[in-house]
Amino acid sequence: MIVTSRIKEIRRQVARLHAELPRNELVVWTAGNVSARVPGEDLLVIKPSGVRYDEITPENMVVTDFDGTLVEGDLSPSSDTAAHAYVYRHMPTVGGVVHTHSTYATAWSARGEAIPCVLTMIADEFGGEIPVGPFALIGDDSIGRGIVETLRGHRSPAVLMRNHGVFTIGRDAGAAVKAAVMCEDVARTVHISRQIGEPLPIGQADIDSLYARYQNVYGQEPVT
Repeated sequence: MIVTSRIKEIRRQVARLHAELPRNELVVWTAGNVSARVPGEDLLVIKPSGVRYDEITPENMVVTDFDGTLVEGDLSPSSDTAAHAYVYRHMPTVGGVVHTHSTYATAWSARGEAIPCVLTMIADEFGGEIPVGPFALIGDDSIGRGIVETLRGHRSPAVLMRNHGVFTIGRDAGAAVKAAVMCEDVARTVHISRQIGEPLPIGQADIDSLYARYQNVYGQEPVT
């Protein structure tokens, strides 16, 4: 009963967070997805394959295990489920994964080029450049392996999978969505900057200071 109640709440959260992707112009048609780990279980909740964003409800979110096998739901899981499941299996602190083909960030991935740390916002959220992951085909856990290999030991919660799109991770699904929104924003800004001239890099010591402040000091203290 506890697990069932928890899954129902996560279905609601994941359905709600999917609305942020078209709202922030990160997806078109049925592309992209959000998933969340079910705490204490080797399970995840994810968008079903091919469902339009205006048709997403908590009830049609699906539950799979970490092999991508459908556990609960009437629809087929997203074609990216194997990638999400691989991340959860190999990065136990990750509670949420997001995939988008947002225009500017995906353009950087098509070039196979990392987004350099030339904005304080990049230092704040990503702790340095936003890295590029390897090219991988959809359908098995190849994309997941590329995500894990690239982000393991890296401060960035985002990776630009070459010739594909953006994957972001977070302590929960909300944090992963935030990273996806910010990734697209800085990708656009740096692109525009390069049309004017060469952006100025931020020194490593300043990146470290900005990252530490944003991650540990910025925002409101919890109410006790």
